[in-house]
Amino acid sequence: MNPMEKLSDDQNPSVQEKAKQLTADQVTQMEKLERIFLFVRDEIQFGFPQKWDAVKASETLEYKKGYCNTKATLMVALCRAADIPARIHTGQINIDIMRGIFPSFVFIFLPAAGGHSWVEVKMEDRWQPIDSYINDKVFYTHALKKLEESGKQTAYSISHTSGTSSCEFNFGEKGFVHMGAVVEDQGTWDDFSDYMSSDKYIGMNGFQAMLFPIIAKMSNRMISGIRGKLQ
Repeated sequence: MNPMEKLSDDQNPSVQEKAKQLTADQVTQMEKLERIFLFVRDEIQFGFPQKWDAVKASETLEYKKGYCNTKATLMVALCRAADIPARIHTGQINIDIMRGIFPSFVFIFLPAAGGHSWVEVKMEDRWQPIDSYINDKVFYTHALKKLEESGKQTAYSISHTSGTSSCEFNFGEKGFVHMGAVVEDQGTWDDFSDYMSSDKYIGMNGFQAMLFPIIAKMSNRMISGIRGKLQ
């Protein structure tokens, strides 16, 4: 991918159409934001496509699955298409949040922390963070039970290190799902591609990139298993 190519492609016809469809009967920015939030949370299920990070918002609409970085890219694009100011905020996250999601053998090849992102929206004249769209509600409910059973504070794509988590329409300084595991703040960006082009972003090495499609398939099976436990 061209490092300057925009990932939150809000002018893409499919993104424009989806934003219009979601918000046409909503009046306020808050109502529009909630509709977009619910769509990104539940209609884009938590999971991993065969590409890592360099995924356009329009592609995530196609894949109907995503994780923190790709769902953030889509959330920003849909917000902008609906005239809601939005931007990407990035950081490094404790990789333990993927315990129970990635197969256990993978962790010997991974650093202690990895790249992560969430969204900030401008509401009431101030930027406010939101990340509770990352896990779809069905998955979150089952993963939360697994986390509680494990006795851990961080795993299964949830962190309780800084308090209880949420998958509800919360933003500002409450209701996070991943923020308790963030170990380094790397600032805000207009687009995730800007972060990827910076010296703060650490991409996969050749071996990791080769391994990722296999990991994605295995992880998606594990995620499906978690979703089915209580059904």
